[in-house]
This record gives sequence, C-alpha cells and structure tokens, in this order.
Amino acid sequence: MEGPQSFTRFSLLLLFPLLLPLGPGWPTAAQSCPWICVCDNSRWHVACQHQNLTEVPDTIPELTQWLDLQGNMLKVIPPAAFQAVPHLTHLDLRHCQVELVAEGAFRGLGRLLLLNLASNRLSTLPQEALDGLGSLQRLELEGNLLEELRPGTFGALGALTSLNLAHNALVYLPSMAFQGLLQVRWLQLAHNAISVLAPEALAGLPALHRLSMHHNELQALPGPALSQAQSLVRLELGHNPLTYVGEEDALMLPGLRELLMDHGALQALDPRAFARCPRLRTLDLRRNQLETLPPLQGLGQLRRLRLQGNPLWCGCQAWPLFEWLARTRVQAGGTCGGPRQLRGEALDALRPSALRCLGDDAEEEAEELAARPRAPTRAPQEDERAAQPCPTVCACASESQHSSCEGRGLRAVPSGFPNNTQLLDLRRNHFPLVPGGAFPGLDYLVSLYLQHCHITELEAGALAGLGRLVYLYLADNQLSGLSSAALEGATHLGYLYLERNHFLQVPGAALHVLPSLVSLHLQDNAVESLAPGDLVGARALRWLYLSGNRITHVSPGSLGPAQELEKLYLDGNQLREVPTRALAGLLVLAELQLSGNPLRILHEGAFRPVVQSLKLLFLNGSGLEQVSPRAFEGLGPRLQSLHLQQNRLQALPALPKLTQLQHIDLSGNPFRCDCQLLPLHRWLTGLNIKVGATCAVPPSARGQRVKAAMAAFEACPGWAAGKAKRTPVPRPSTRRAPTKGRRQGIHKAAGVCALALQGAPEMQSTMREGGGGQGGVHHSPQRAELPRGLYYTHSTHCPLSL
Repeated sequence: MEGPQSFTRFSLLLLFPLLLPLGPGWPTAAQSCPWICVCDNSRWHVACQHQNLTEVPDTIPELTQWLDLQGNMLKVIPPAAFQAVPHLTHLDLRHCQVELVAEGAFRGLGRLLLLNLASNRLSTLPQEALDGLGSLQRLELEGNLLEELRPGTFGALGALTSLNLAHNALVYLPSMAFQGLLQVRWLQLAHNAISVLAPEALAGLPALHRLSMHHNELQALPGPALSQAQSLVRLELGHNPLTYVGEEDALMLPGLRELLMDHGALQALDPRAFARCPRLRTLDLRRNQLETLPPLQGLGQLRRLRLQGNPLWCGCQAWPLFEWLARTRVQAGGTCGGPRQLRGEALDALRPSALRCLGDDAEEEAEELAARPRAPTRAPQEDERAAQPCPTVCACASESQHSSCEGRGLRAVPSGFPNNTQLLDLRRNHFPLVPGGAFPGLDYLVSLYLQHCHITELEAGALAGLGRLVYLYLADNQLSGLSSAALEGATHLGYLYLERNHFLQVPGAALHVLPSLVSLHLQDNAVESLAPGDLVGARALRWLYLSGNRITHVSPGSLGPAQELEKLYLDGNQLREVPTRALAGLLVLAELQLSGNPLRILHEGAFRPVVQSLKLLFLNGSGLEQVSPRAFEGLGPRLQSLHLQQNRLQALPALPKLTQLQHIDLSGNPFRCDCQLLPLHRWLTGLNIKVGATCAVPPSARGQRVKAAMAAFEACPGWAAGKAKRTPVPRPSTRRAPTKGRRQGIHKAAGVCALALQGAPEMQSTMREGGGGQGGVHHSPQRAELPRGLYYTHSTHCPLSL
C-alpha cells in the first residue's frame, strides 16, 4: 500500500507548481455555470432568461457582476436571495411574475448599481425590502401593481439618481414618500391614477431635475406640493384632466425651464398662474380646451408657447394676447379656431391689427360668439362650490374636489353632491339602471367611476349636463350596448372604459356623439367582428383596445375612419390571418398587437398598408408555422421591435431589410438547424442584439443558439464562402504574451486541452456568441460534449482539468 500512496503524493507535488500561475482568484473564476444559463466570464455576465425558473440558481459564479433573470417565474424574492453573488452591479428581474419582495431580499448587494423589477406583479413594497442597496443608482419598478408608497420605503437608497414608478396603480402620494432620496434627478410617476399629492409629498428631493407625472388623474394643479421640488428643471403634467390653473394654484419653481401641460382639459389660465417660474422657456399647452388666453405675467425668459389643438378665438378680445406675443417675441404654435374668416390661420402669422372686432358683419359674428361655450375666467368661489351638501352615505373632500360613495351598497345613483365635484367615485354599488339626468348640477365633473355596479343600461340623457367629462369608467358591468342618446352631452369625453362587459359589437352608434374620444377600451367582451361603420364617428380615436374578444374577421374599411389611430390591440382573438386590407388608411399606426391569434401563416405583404408608420409588432403565441420571405416587406425603415416568440416556427427567412430593429424575440420556437436555416443563421450572426432563437433539431444541436450552432451548418453548400466573408482579419494582440514555460505548463496540466478545443467547434462558436471580446462565453449544456472534468474559464488559455 505504501507504493501507490507515495506515487500519488509525488504526482501532486509535481502538478502543484503548474497550477500556481492561475493566482488566488482562480477557484472562483472556474466556478461552474448553471446548466440553463449562458455565462460570459470575460465580462462576468450571466444570463438565465426565459427558463421558467422558480428560484434563483444557487451555482451562479461568485464574481458575477451582471445577472439577467428576466422572463422567469420567481414570484417571491426571499431574504438574502443573492448573498452568494456579492459582486453584482446589475440585476435584471423583469417579467418574472414577482408578487413579493421579502424584507432583506437584496442584503449583501452593496455594489449593485441597477435593479430592474419592471413588469412584475408587486402591489406593495415592505419597509425594508430595499435594505442593503447603498450604492444603487437606478431602480426600475415600472409596470407593477403598486397602489401605495409607504414613507421610508426608499430611505436606504441614498445614492439613487433615477426612480421609475410609471404604469402602476398609485392614487395618492403621502408626505415624505421619497424621504432619503437626496440624489434622485429623475422621478417617473407617469401612467398611474394619482389625483392627490400631500403638501410634502415631494419634500426631501433636493436634487430632482425632472418629474414625469403625465397620464394621471390630477384635476387641480397641486402647486404647493410640486413647489417642494425647488430644483426642478422639467415638469411633465400632460394627459391630466386639469381644467383651470389660478394664482392660488401657482407653481413656485425658480429653476423650471420646461412645463408640459398638453392633452388636458384646460379651459382657463390666470395671468399669474406661472409668474413664480421666472426662468420658464417652454410652455406646452397643446390639445386643451383653451378658447382664450391672457398675457402671462412674470415669464421674462419664455421663448416657446405651444398651443396647437386648442379652439382659440382670434376675435377682438384676443388683442392683449397677440400684443403680448409680439412684444415679448414668444414663438407661439397653433391656429385660430374662429372667427370664420381667421379659422385655421397660424398664430405666429397674425398681428394685433389683423384681429377684427364687431363691425360690418356684427350680426354674424355675434351669433357665432353666442354659440360658443364660455370658458370660466376665474375659479368658482367657495360659496358657489359648496352650494349643495354631500349625500349622507358618501364622503366629499372640498380641497381635492372629490366625492366618493364606493362600496356603500347603493341601489340608485345618489344626488346632492357639491357642484364643484371633479371626480365622482361610485364603484362597487348595485344600480342596474343609470337613468336620464342622473348627475344634476355636476358641471365641473371630469372623472366618473361606475365600475362593478351591475349596470345593464344607460338610459337616454344619462350623461346630460356633463359637458366637461373626460374620463368615464364603465368596466366590469353587464352592458351589451350603448346608445348615442345615453352619451349625448358628453362632448369632451376622451377616455371610455368598457372592459369586461357583454358587448357583441363595437357600439358604433354611440361614438357619433363623442367627437373628442381618443381612447376606447373594449377588452374581454364578446365582440365577434369589426364591420364598416363601427368606427365612423371615432375620427379622433388614437388608441383602440379589443384584446380578449372573439373577433374572427375585420372587414376592409372598418378601421379606415379612425385615421388618427396609433395603437391597435387585437391580441387574444380568433383571427386566422392578418387583416391586411382593413389596415388601409391607418397612416400613423405605430403599434399593432396580434399575439394570441391562431394565425399559422404570414403571407406576403401582410403589413404593406402600414409600412410607413409601424414601429412595434407583436405576433407572439400565434401558432405561426410559416412566414413568407416577403411578409415584412417595406417595414425596414420604421420597425423597431418584432415579437415572434412562442410560435411553431421550424424555419424563418433572413430579414436583412429590417435595418432599424432594436429588439427581436424568437425564443420558444422549435427551429430546425439545417441548411434551410443557414440564411437566418448568417443574418443573426451579424446582429448585435439578443434574439433567443435555439435549435430543436438535430439532436446534436438541441438547445444551442441558432447564431452559434456552426457545426450544424458546416456541411451546407456555400458554408465555406460565407464563413470566409465573415472571418475578420486577425489583429496583433496588445496583451503581453505569456512566457513559453508558463504556456507549456498549463498545456501539460490540462492534458487534452488542445484536442478538446479542436474537436468541439460548436463550443467555440458558443464562446464567440455575445462575448464581443476575448475570453469565453459558455452555454453549459455543451459541457457534456467535453471530456469529463473539463470546463471553460475566462482565461485565454484553454479548459482546465481538476
């Protein structure tokens, strides 16, 4: 027994010096990659995307700096979930169905700079969920279900510079909601339902330069709350139902340069509304309801005033405005809405002398003037606002002008609300019928919530008197139709929500009386088709949501009247082909959702009518088996994002004319990596974006990425010529060459190093994919093809054997 033991000890003594040059960090560097991930040890990146993971892999190399786990099914991030990878600087957890982040989930990640939790299902953040992230600079929480922010939630993020909370369900911002964020420069709160800000909601943000609050429910400008952010340079408040800005609401922001209040419901501005923003240079008031505008005081540096889309009256009373514009040399964009002889005239081309007062055609002009609705010239006085008491079962807040009777068991629509009410919440009651004249005295109402009320019918005149209504929520009821008589009078209605009702067709007749409608939501109804005439009255419509219906046919001409349509959602229906002819006339359509339809085949020229505008195209989960080589013909100059994941594609033509692609997803398709797929392989090899395409056959290439599976294509005709074209001219290395003795020593220690590399071309190609430089990218399923005990490291030498 002594002989073999002595020989073993002697062999280890000989090998030990050969392993020393690897340095003290080599055991960590050589740590194995989880078999379902792709590891780039030259840059310490690990990607485990779309692998249906339910927990964080426990064998991720310790020195990993970038970890991409997007598209998995983690659901819960437990305490200390990443303690094994303390060197992380970037962590991507998008689209992981995360519902809970436990307290201390990220403890130990003191070097993390970016945390992306966007597009998950978070409804709340525990008080200590973000502890331990003292170096974090950017936090992405966009597209979750957050309904509230607790003071102190972000208190440990002292280095944060960007916080994204857009596309959540926030309604209220409490005081000190962002306490501790001393370095945040950009706060994104767009696309929520925020209607109220506590007076000190933005206190504690001394470095905030940009605040994005567009697409919310602000009906009054929260001037005092916004003025807490004294360093603001850009403030985005567009797409809010603001109706009036008075001196009492005024902003006091001495450094503000850009103020965006576009696409709202503004009818009047006080001359001193922005007088305390002396450095304001750009004021965007596009697409409001301004008929008159006074000269704005205190804006000595204003250079650009955007007024496009307002019904401005360029009559005699507009003389002070035009005199002020000429004197201050402010560039004003927009056109006159009247009187008749000036309608359509550009504002910047008119001079005060061109404005006509009542004269020769006095009778005609007076008649037209009397026909126009009058905009308020001042805020309603307090005694006028509170002329009526609040119904006893409801709550009415005079400071926010909101009234709520949510969930009170009401059997009929109550009356007697304050006549200044701008938001009325009647959700979760039980009144199947909304009678005519149901909302008397609510002349200033902007938002009306009627979800979950078991409503089966709106009678004629139900919305009478609601001339300022912009948002109407009727989702989750039992409506099967809407008449034009029911919606008569809501001429400024812009957003109509009808999701989860019983509609069998688009209520086209009702749309005729809604000239301002820009967004129609009909998701999850029972609509079976789109017919000509369904959208004839929707000439201002920009967003149409028909997801989750039973649509089998979209007739030619049915969409044509909506010439301003930008987004069309037809996903989750029963379409068996792309409705190509129906897309004719949609000259500004930028986003088309067709995912989840049984399309099976994409024919030539499927999107030809929208090639000049389409940017985002979703075809995922559509059972696609065949794509014509010219299916996407003409989309090259515009298309930026193409989703083809989770289909049945075994082959796909190369798409070299899609020159503007920033994102393409081909994951979840059973690609057959044979000579027919060679053009796609070559095209993908030249792309600098991740595509997710993997081989299903032949068995030797199963699981390999299409762009990296070179061995599967080597026998194809023309392979050598194509390979020669792609082979770059070798450049001299700038790295110091290792000494001969050291290189020989490592080769001796590895034993079969050179043989393993020469015999695994598919491994070499995988190392090249995504690496972008020297070193190794390895996809661990291929490790089985190497002799046992061999694995790749970030070293430029070769595999090592232990």
